[in-house]
Amino acid sequence: METKKQNFARIFRMAWPAIVQEALNTIVTYIDAALIGGLGANASAAVGLTGTIFWLVSSIPSAFGVGVLSVCAQADGAKDENLIKKAGQQALFLALALGLIMMGLTLGVSPYIAEWLGGDPVILKDATTYFTITCLPMVFRICVIVLSNALRGVSDMKTPMFINLLMNVVNIVLDFFLIYPTREIFGIMVPGAGLGVLGTSIGTAASFVFGGVAILYKFCTNKRFGFRETGFHYDKSVMKRCLDIAFPSAAKRALICFGHIIFSSMIARLGVIPFAAHTIAIQAEQAFYIPGYGLQSAAATLAGNALGEGNEKKLRKTTFNICSVAFTLMFIAGTILFIFAEGLMSLFTPDAEVIRLGAAVLRIVAISEPLYGVMVILEGVFDGIGDTKAPVLYALITMWGIRILGSFLLINIFHLGLQAVWIMMIADNIGRCLLLLTRFLKRHKAGILQ
Repeated sequence: METKKQNFARIFRMAWPAIVQEALNTIVTYIDAALIGGLGANASAAVGLTGTIFWLVSSIPSAFGVGVLSVCAQADGAKDENLIKKAGQQALFLALALGLIMMGLTLGVSPYIAEWLGGDPVILKDATTYFTITCLPMVFRICVIVLSNALRGVSDMKTPMFINLLMNVVNIVLDFFLIYPTREIFGIMVPGAGLGVLGTSIGTAASFVFGGVAILYKFCTNKRFGFRETGFHYDKSVMKRCLDIAFPSAAKRALICFGHIIFSSMIARLGVIPFAAHTIAIQAEQAFYIPGYGLQSAAATLAGNALGEGNEKKLRKTTFNICSVAFTLMFIAGTILFIFAEGLMSLFTPDAEVIRLGAAVLRIVAISEPLYGVMVILEGVFDGIGDTKAPVLYALITMWGIRILGSFLLINIFHLGLQAVWIMMIADNIGRCLLLLTRFLKRHKAGILQ
């Protein structure tokens, strides 16, 4: 029987690589935002305009990754190595097929997407350039997402972390030399291409290519997936099992991401300054999600393991322990965010009005951070055990019934601004947390494995 201390130790052993990876992603996002922010509010708005589309683009393969992770984690818990091999092979098929489909779709809409989102005419050209170039390596990008989830499903958290680290290094180095023209830094002449938004597009695309090649190599040489022994084999029953989990997850993520697109387009119509403040505040807030999203990967894998073992007590205990850790860490993060809101905004832009407005909304969202952390963990648990259908309804209720409808009314009927809209965003997150928590407690009472 595992003690409480041993359970927490196992949680942190699984979580720390994912937390480091989230931290690395956030650092690079910060650096990118700061580099682009130095070009002015228009450049920040151009890059941020299509950011919600990239959430959608990433969410679909992430959903398929959830299906693969859940099957792999449950097979790992049940000590079924044959099922692990089959699931891994289906993951590769899904990654390549989905990558080709989504590359075609995104490049097809790239000439029109910025205008559809309601972007200001002054940013349309840069927004289109950024979206088009970063969609070119879509196959590599999706391989990173799906295959990383398969590796996490067999408790390999370190390989995705290291590949992500190298991707970020590639991105930062290329951005440093491509965005700005040749300039002097600390008395040293630094060469530069002076490409602006085009430069960061190239850096991002190149990092995806590098990461995709690296993850393909590490995945195909991993002994647990058996490519060297058996090669690739399509398995209809295992594929169906992965897709039965993935499709509801994809529907949920699509509902949320389309909601983000509508939400972002509403804010874009408030003007360049409010939209730049919104975009930069979202980026600044990312650092404070690190504990929650890092723990989420561990929650999904450990929940799947416990289900595979048929150990309901372990599943309950692990879930409650991870939720308590997430709540505590996110409370600390929210407190820091509330206190240092202006300082964070000033890291990304010199514009005083953008800083003022962004700091105001960051203080609003800081209050909800602990419950957001619990929501993220519960989403991970439901993904790990393959319970992905009910969260679709919850996303529909909270994203569309609270955030979108509420924001529409506040902007168009009551003529309120960015701060009111962010209150609706927080209401969405808190509502979803409470719905997920209620479902888990009901399943806990009835017997989760039932």
